[in-house]
Amino acid sequence: MLAPVPTRSAARPKAAEFFAGIGLVRLGLERAGFAVPWSNDIESDKQQMYVNHFRDPASAHRYALGDVADVTGDDLPADLTLAWASFPCTDLSLAGWRRGLAGRESSTFWHFTRLMDELGDARPSVVALENVTGLATSHGGADLVAAIAELNRLGYSADVLTLDARRFVPQSRPRLFVVGAREPGLLPPVGVATDTALRPDWLAKVFADPSLRTHRAALPAPPPLRTTGLTGLAEEIPSTDERWWDAARTEAFVASLSPIQAARLTELRAGSRVVCRTAYRRTRKGAATWEIRADDVAGCLRTARGGSSKQAVVRAGRGEVRVRWMTSVEYARLMGAGEYRLDGLRPNQALFGFGDAVCVPAVAWLAEHYLMPLVHGHAGQVAERPAWGGGAPADPGAAGITVAAGA
Repeated sequence: MLAPVPTRSAARPKAAEFFAGIGLVRLGLERAGFAVPWSNDIESDKQQMYVNHFRDPASAHRYALGDVADVTGDDLPADLTLAWASFPCTDLSLAGWRRGLAGRESSTFWHFTRLMDELGDARPSVVALENVTGLATSHGGADLVAAIAELNRLGYSADVLTLDARRFVPQSRPRLFVVGAREPGLLPPVGVATDTALRPDWLAKVFADPSLRTHRAALPAPPPLRTTGLTGLAEEIPSTDERWWDAARTEAFVASLSPIQAARLTELRAGSRVVCRTAYRRTRKGAATWEIRADDVAGCLRTARGGSSKQAVVRAGRGEVRVRWMTSVEYARLMGAGEYRLDGLRPNQALFGFGDAVCVPAVAWLAEHYLMPLVHGHAGQVAERPAWGGGAPADPGAAGITVAAGA
């Protein structure tokens, strides 16, 4: 038998933050009232950003730098109520190799569940997974089924939903969240459980699978998708600043545009109002070209590895066009990180840290409306809680999965 689900108390519920990166999940959880005394990641550059921002006393927080494969259950703090894992998306992303949970990096998921297993009766009442939406289609959906089956083995019923950062900030960044609950019946009955904004049709197969124990919490409708906001969020940089590209580089940018893209830029330049748009560099038919977004929203921020992953900011209007790379300040703002401390950081270090993170207000929304009610054990029920259909331990090999140390 697992330990009873914690009841409401004056103390803030404790959360462990796996694959923590620069701590944006922590920022979101703290906004909802959680305390985060322990974090883990393998990247020293991210740990430096984390420590530089939070500046915790040693008694209040531990950042376990290193491979999660080397962490044991004894390393984790006592009395955890939530374990959050934003495990690597490298093998699940549509832009990656699609090796799934068998891939070298995304297979770190199995080390997270190993740790939950090692905690035994002390494992937290709630776990949350976050990854790209490609997890739902990886290996034809078998990887998501395997992940849920593993949570089931550990005693958790699973809910699956998707949330786009564009509901909170002007950045298109859809992500998949899996919430594992030992007692899903303790959720308050509010909102609409089958809201397609949270659970679109392509997730229906998961909830219909009789081998899985799943639930769908009744949640409030999330904010609508934003279509504006980038221009107002862009960092004010003087026209004399050397970060703006010179005339020759700007002309080369314009010359690379397709006829459709060139017409878009011409219209923006002729406008009576100065606006900002983002642009990506693509390779089309072997040639490097630029593509400008049509709306006042940034594309999904990514890690600053490879030319196509970096976004440029195009400022146009009143007869002028200026172009530059997106700044660290803009990355922080687009991730909802507010005044994140950037002093002493290398530019690419900051871009990589934010591009590989989770949008703060998306975490805060989920924590406030879902995770905190779960750990506090409000009376109520979920809208749908199918009977347990499985029971056998998940077999990673059944989906072609092997456990490997991750990066």
